[in-house]
Amino acid sequence: MTGIVVLGSTNMDLVAYVPRAPARGETVTGRAFRTVPGGKGANQAVAAARAGGEVAMIGAVGTDDFGVRLRAVLEHSGVDTDLLRTAEGPSGTAHIVVDDEGGNAIVVVPGANGSVTSLSHGDEALIATAGLLLLQLELPLSAVTEGAAHARAAGVRTVLTPAPARPLPPELLAATDLLVPNEHEAAALTGRTDPHAAARALLDAVPEVVVTLGAAGCLYAARGAAPLAVPAPRVRAVDTTAAGDTFAGVLAVALAEGRPVPEALARAGTAAALSVRREGASTSMPYRAEIEAALADPATLEADPA
Repeated sequence: MTGIVVLGSTNMDLVAYVPRAPARGETVTGRAFRTVPGGKGANQAVAAARAGGEVAMIGAVGTDDFGVRLRAVLEHSGVDTDLLRTAEGPSGTAHIVVDDEGGNAIVVVPGANGSVTSLSHGDEALIATAGLLLLQLELPLSAVTEGAAHARAAGVRTVLTPAPARPLPPELLAATDLLVPNEHEAAALTGRTDPHAAARALLDAVPEVVVTLGAAGCLYAARGAAPLAVPAPRVRAVDTTAAGDTFAGVLAVALAEGRPVPEALARAGTAAALSVRREGASTSMPYRAEIEAALADPATLEADPA
């Protein structure tokens, strides 16, 4: 295999849509509820597969009905699940509140994801044959670090989304080629709220950084190069839940295809803009043809979503 391997989480998203998020101790009445397959790892895998990548998933689902659904969604999207384990017990879940402004608050319960504490020989062999390894932080840190180290030893490019934000061990940073935090994660990692300052600080640890800035686009920084700001297309956001994962998955495909960084960032930003125009996580992610059409005619993104 020469495509993309995702080492990451699978969760069933339990999504409540509300006019506004409740304050602490407050109960509000929601307008809708949905169960949507998600998890940062699975989201990035689906985004990459829909964008045309050859994708395989390493992780775990539970023995519950959610696990069956999560595996099926990945396979339906064209993701290879041969190394997606089934762990006794419940699958991971994410409990999400989405308000009428498109913002969200999320509580993640790891479930089966917590069982992935180390890699099998099959996992290691798959990573060694990949063109790129996508990582996040919803699996135990030991497995994430081990995966990055195996990729580095095999000469495989590693892309890490440091979410949920937490202190990162030096050995993980040393094996990361491209770090893709959002502006809040970048601030948490560096203590610097200005994205440019945070990006410069992160370059002390990794060779390349992309700080995503939501509706403002993203900021790319690399050692020895001038920073590059890439604006995001203007859209009306309905649900921002999986925008960052869509960005990371599509960026991975563009980089694996050898596209220049500015073009890769533009493709990723356009895909993320398409995703926020729809409700849900994996259900909101665009296909390659949609991304190509939006790049060819950006004005279509300004219209209200269907």
